[in-house]
Amino acid sequence: MPFTIDIITLAPTMWECMDSGVIGRAKRAGLWTQNIWHLRDFATRADKRVDDRAYGGGPGMVIASPPLRQCLDHVIAQHETKPVVIQMDPAGQPLTAALAQQLAQHSALIVLCGRYEGIDARITETYVDQSVSIGPYVLSAGDLPGMCLVDATVRLLPDVLGNALSAVQDSFADGLLDTPHYTRPESDMTGSVPPVLTGGNHADIQRWRRKMALGRTWSEQPQLLRGRSLSDEDIQLLQAYIQENSHL
Repeated sequence: MPFTIDIITLAPTMWECMDSGVIGRAKRAGLWTQNIWHLRDFATRADKRVDDRAYGGGPGMVIASPPLRQCLDHVIAQHETKPVVIQMDPAGQPLTAALAQQLAQHSALIVLCGRYEGIDARITETYVDQSVSIGPYVLSAGDLPGMCLVDATVRLLPDVLGNALSAVQDSFADGLLDTPHYTRPESDMTGSVPPVLTGGNHADIQRWRRKMALGRTWSEQPQLLRGRSLSDEDIQLLQAYIQENSHL
């Protein structure tokens, strides 16, 4: 069975974008499967509303428990073993490369995309295995964060990227930012490619790439280096980067 992701949403057409690019090609190749479940199809009210006012007052509406419960029970029943249920929530665990790698080890996920003021907390307490956030801010719905999670996870599946090294060398794959990349022409009005990349010495190229990854992380996201144990060679490379860029 291919890796399966079930999406529970109030905006199913938003997910059509997952048919594009490398993720879409992988889906058509049968490397993963996506099922979209429109929450209104499980509405228990005649008017198909799935939200209601919050107990205790306050602005905004809350997605009610009954339609969510019916939808989740139906989706879970499609699987031999219970998938990991993920709720997209600004208060959740940050989506990181490490978390995406962890999720990619499962065989099936259910991604619950909320809207309005969120979902009835009883659903979170009863069904949700993990709440995930893409940042400390609020969007109109959980669909865009859900797409980020799906993309970050699916691209790590075997054969999705074609070249297995692509995911390994991505930014954050080993806790560092990616190295700068260049392509032809070797020189134009915007500048020249660093000579080390055209010299043909693969050991020098690897050292340069490691130095740039360490240096970019130090200058742009230094928190990623805090508490990280660096080898003697990494320390030397980072010191060389700092010295070379002391004018910046």
